[in-house]
Amino acid sequence: MNPPKHYSKAVAGRWLVFAATCFWGATATLARFVFRDRAVPPLTVVELRLSIATVLLLAWLLMRRPASLRIERRDLGYFVLLGVFGVAAVQGSYYYSISKLGVGLAILIQYLAPTLIVLFDLVRGRRVGWPMLSAVGLALGGTALLVGGVDTHALHASTLDWLISFSSAFIFAFYILYSKRGLARYRPETVLMYTFAIAAIVWGVVTPPWRIVAQHYDPQLWWMFLGLGVFSTLVPFSLFYAGLRRLPAGEASVIATAEPLVAVFAAAVFLHEGLRPAQIAGAVLVLFAALLATHREPTVAGTSAEGG
Repeated sequence: MNPPKHYSKAVAGRWLVFAATCFWGATATLARFVFRDRAVPPLTVVELRLSIATVLLLAWLLMRRPASLRIERRDLGYFVLLGVFGVAAVQGSYYYSISKLGVGLAILIQYLAPTLIVLFDLVRGRRVGWPMLSAVGLALGGTALLVGGVDTHALHASTLDWLISFSSAFIFAFYILYSKRGLARYRPETVLMYTFAIAAIVWGVVTPPWRIVAQHYDPQLWWMFLGLGVFSTLVPFSLFYAGLRRLPAGEASVIATAEPLVAVFAAAVFLHEGLRPAQIAGAVLVLFAALLATHREPTVAGTSAEGG
């Protein structure tokens, strides 16, 4: 007996979101190398990877799916809002948090987003079962174990630094929830194209392109920028949106907490950073959280995935 169509759709969505986290987590080691060893400002990398992803996606759509570039005029405000306060803001606040609080604490704060999404569902009167509530708690605890203790940077952070850092969790939650609205009307590549372009323009105003050109980065570094544009931005965001289109926002956000898990294991493999027992325990908790988040009846999956 074949599973219901909506159940197969949900399973595909889970694998797509998990694949996106694998790309994000694996390329975190490359981003870390560019920041730490090549001294490139994080926001410059954000601008470049968004710009590269926009150019490549635009070229592909012009050649293969030009119809996907058409949007209704009444939706222009939606794309501007999602591009500025979603894509641009979530990356800007996250990297600001890294610079002020350290990588581990920045990741932990941003992945408060699944908790916020589930709380939002509860406020709206939606039924949230014990598996999802348990999954959120396990994901948060597992992430805390994975990323380790508080960085010494956090001891010198100001109140404003903390406010901006905690805003990254709210912005990430908003980005996931608000993206669902556009994905109900447009294909993922359409939403990505316009939000990437708008976000790239925002950061282009902050750091004008001619300032980046004046740095005279070497060809090897530009290849790294290209890799981040493709494998840290274009590919994983495309996979994530394709999965988010098939899943409830809460479930997709919990599965996305596998990103620090992948990043830790990638660092162990490529940077030869050993895994502590606490990190292994955190990895088990995150994996268990992802399994709990997918614990839904097939009939429920089909209904909730569409509703976001």
